[in-house]
Amino acid sequence: MSHPDIHIAHADNITTITIDRQRRKNACTAEMFTALRDAFRDIADAPTRVVVLTGAGGDFCAGADVGPAEEDPSVPAQPQRHRIDHMRDIADTVMAIHDCPRPVIAKVDGVAVGAGFGIALAADLIWCSSRARFSLIFAKRGLSLDFGTSWLLPKRIGLHEAKRLALTGEIINADRAVELGIVNAAVDAAELDTEVADMAARIAAGPPIALASTKRLLNNASSISLFQALEAEGLSQALNFSTADTNEALAAFVEKRDPVFKGA
Repeated sequence: MSHPDIHIAHADNITTITIDRQRRKNACTAEMFTALRDAFRDIADAPTRVVVLTGAGGDFCAGADVGPAEEDPSVPAQPQRHRIDHMRDIADTVMAIHDCPRPVIAKVDGVAVGAGFGIALAADLIWCSSRARFSLIFAKRGLSLDFGTSWLLPKRIGLHEAKRLALTGEIINADRAVELGIVNAAVDAAELDTEVADMAARIAAGPPIALASTKRLLNNASSISLFQALEAEGLSQALNFSTADTNEALAAFVEKRDPVFKGA
């Protein structure tokens, strides 16, 4: 499913997905969440090596749109469904982002609140601008956590700090997000695009098969034993030694040059 407010662009082995609904600070409708899910599922089969996920117009995402519905003639009307079905659709979107075989960088400017915060947390890395603001705003809306934030945030910052943010709905700035370990870095807004582009290019130059395995190993590490992790590492490494990229890396090491990886 495509959507007019979800833009997808490809360049230099990097896919950029932009949430663009600026009139609502990029708050997402159910259809937009579905389009995000489908975009990330499609990336698994696309010739791309890194995904940059961002928002347009100076904001990342104000979460799920709980305001008055807008009639959009470009989006087909959807049949009425129970709320639990919508929540399961959202769960599918979280999994599609989190389990995307390509590394995902969230580029956050402005607000990332509620499900928007969850979207960022589902990525592998987060770069934000100095004017970014984050909040688990659910409590202020009479809601409990969703978009995977109850699972993702404690793993990032620990249980006690996660409870504080969740139970108060506190809005934190970029400096506090760095201090807590929510984001990898905060930079001036004017430098955000360049910083993220540089990081995306560095990752895109790496070995895609090996990096996909590394991402999965790290994602699974907290839910398996050391023995299971060692076995998974062994299987991944055995696969790597059968690839042309590992042969290229070994040859480049001997020849004292930079390897050129092709994802094969």
